[in-house]
Amino acid sequence: MEIYFDGNGNRVIVDAYTGEIIAIQPPRRVTGTRNGLDEPRRRGGYYRVEPAEPEPYPSPRRRPLERYQAPPPDNYGDWGLDEFPPAPQHVYPDDGTYPDEGLGPEPRVVRREPVTRSPLGDPVARAPESDTTTIIEAPEFDGGALQPPTSFTAREDVASLQILLDRAGASPGVIDGKFGSNVDKALLAYRDITGTNLKSTDTADIRAALAASGGDPFINYTITPEDAAGPFVASVPADYGQKAQLEHMSFTSVVEMLAERFHMDQAYLKALNPEANFNRPGTIIRVANVNRKPAGKVTQIIADKSRKQVRAYDESGRLVVAYPATIGSADTPSPTGTHAVSRVALNPNYTYNPKLNFKQGDNDRILTIPPGPNGPVGTVWIALDKPTYGIHGTPEPSKIGKTESHGCVRLTNWDAEQLAKLVSPGVPVEFVD
Repeated sequence: MEIYFDGNGNRVIVDAYTGEIIAIQPPRRVTGTRNGLDEPRRRGGYYRVEPAEPEPYPSPRRRPLERYQAPPPDNYGDWGLDEFPPAPQHVYPDDGTYPDEGLGPEPRVVRREPVTRSPLGDPVARAPESDTTTIIEAPEFDGGALQPPTSFTAREDVASLQILLDRAGASPGVIDGKFGSNVDKALLAYRDITGTNLKSTDTADIRAALAASGGDPFINYTITPEDAAGPFVASVPADYGQKAQLEHMSFTSVVEMLAERFHMDQAYLKALNPEANFNRPGTIIRVANVNRKPAGKVTQIIADKSRKQVRAYDESGRLVVAYPATIGSADTPSPTGTHAVSRVALNPNYTYNPKLNFKQGDNDRILTIPPGPNGPVGTVWIALDKPTYGIHGTPEPSKIGKTESHGCVRLTNWDAEQLAKLVSPGVPVEFVD
């Protein structure tokens, strides 16, 4: 038993074992004589109190009681150290059957086919083995001709279309594997020439037309010693005075020469043969199979300024050939009305007269520039009856239909060469806007 005093001076008697309050004794008060003490005093000075309501949290004093809870009842009786009660058992029939009451539904069993395991082997898939063994050896290089690449797909479908148009006389200009205004104009001309409405997306029709007009669009060509020998010029100066000092206005490289021979853009020819050495005789390259068919005789030429195209017709009015063209400029416009072909000159030289023609650079005197494909008028001059005007070739075929001229009608060299074979003096040339 323990005794405490609270804040009011009451004496609190607590059971030390259980923590319960046994009694609360107020302070002793003397209110009179010994015979006049209060009733509690006469009863012995203490009074019992009812146990208080359980505290929300047990007092630390009660923890000893929790540690000494009564043990659970022993239902096993008195057994020796070596004796234990028998475990509960169930008796089942001897046929191996067991009751399934209370065990729930039988789980669903998923059955799969057995998997055959085998080593993984090499990560690269192998072809089935055969009875014969094929050995593929790398080709030996003997220093001779280089073989062309066997596959090239970049823009080749467009180039095939351009080759078909070129064969039919509906020239697309340079064959470069690209769509553009020159190809669009050539498709319309192809319809007028052949009567076939060919679309650029008709792959099957294009292939059939190629087969009927000359075969595969590309062929192999072997560079000859004559091709590699030239003659060539190191570069073509822009100044007419310097041009006049050269012996000839030849090509600058084998690539430029072969590109023009096969109506191709130089960059596209090199892209088609990325590993080729164009300066080595015997090298095999892949080129456009242009193979133009003979065209009829031309009796009328129309130079369409707005369309930037030259169209040539036969005596029946049927379109024979059509070429993209550069026709005049704002500073030096082309002629108007109708004129006539006066003469045709192949591989001509060029006479520069600043008093009659335009003025080039600081050149103020008459100059004669030697002939050649890189000359100002290319390889052909079809003179008109109007002085200083004509239809001619160009040293830059990739710019035809995209730039301006000094008043004349400018074509690619190969188109101008074909037209020169179809015309004769007196053929009218009409300029239309």
